[in-house]
Amino acid sequence: MQYSVQLPFALQIKRPNQSRLEIEFAGKTAIQVYDGTQGWKVRPFLNRNTVEPFTAQEAKAAADTDDMVDALVDYAAKGTRVELEGVEPVAGHDCYKLKLTMKGERIRHVWIDTQSFLDVKVEGTPRRMDGRMRAVWVYQRDFRPVQGVQMPFLLETAVDGYPGSHKMVIEKVAVNPKLDDALFTKPK
Repeated sequence: MQYSVQLPFALQIKRPNQSRLEIEFAGKTAIQVYDGTQGWKVRPFLNRNTVEPFTAQEAKAAADTDDMVDALVDYAAKGTRVELEGVEPVAGHDCYKLKLTMKGERIRHVWIDTQSFLDVKVEGTPRRMDGRMRAVWVYQRDFRPVQGVQMPFLLETAVDGYPGSHKMVIEKVAVNPKLDDALFTKPK
């Protein structure tokens, strides 16, 4: 049996490396914020209505997310090395498979469509499931122009060894909106 759960969310990202995620569930809104160095969260649908700090693992994941969202933008200035590992098909299209060696020697792969030059597949952060680490891939699809930038409106996450996938449908994207710094500060 496969369940389909829809969770409306809003994600706001401000460079460098700040993010705010709000998720609606059961009539309540959970908030997760990362200010570039530390994070905090409120999860009322779990009866956790007070501000809690990110765990060390959550903070590391938030810091790593910025590297992957714009992994190829200003890659040399970030200290990332990029190597072409070959050409592989992704969803019936030939793609350049790039190996990115980031700060701390972390390695990630990105697949760039040879015709559109859009990043259609990204290696995600491995997840521990069933007692072992599993590879994760994020497929980016349904690209549409937003203020002159091609943006994916469908993100599909697949985990090695698991049937099915998790789909995230994007309804609206704004490029370079004015975001108040107060959105990324911890409430008192």
